[in-house]
Amino acid sequence: GLSIEAVFLFAIVFYWTPPHFWALSLLIRRDYANANVPMLPVVAGERFTHENILLYTILLGAVTLLPFVTRSFGVTYLVGDVILNGLFIYGAVKVIRRPSARGARRLYYYSLLYLALLFAVMAADAVITG
Repeated sequence: GLSIEAVFLFAIVFYWTPPHFWALSLLIRRDYANANVPMLPVVAGERFTHENILLYTILLGAVTLLPFVTRSFGVTYLVGDVILNGLFIYGAVKVIRRPSARGARRLYYYSLLYLALLFAVMAADAVITG
């Protein structure tokens, strides 16, 4: 069968993917343009990309709360989730306020760390709550 937890994991990765790849696409936008690959910063511009990174990061934050709301995970997960999402949203806001390659690179690297740590928090919560 398909458990609700599996659906949550899919949804988390689904909503994590756009801000992750859009941050990367900001860094290599010229390469995409030269290769005629229609990535968001190429077809819609950097500002629109920044705004959509923030939008999807907020959506991701909402999606990651669902496992706690449905009691699939407990308070340990909630605390880790809130911290990790707060940092992700902060990074996305920072990229909008001060657009730079450095900011996009930091957000891209953080997105990698974010997903790994979120899954680690899930595992820790499962061990703690038994």
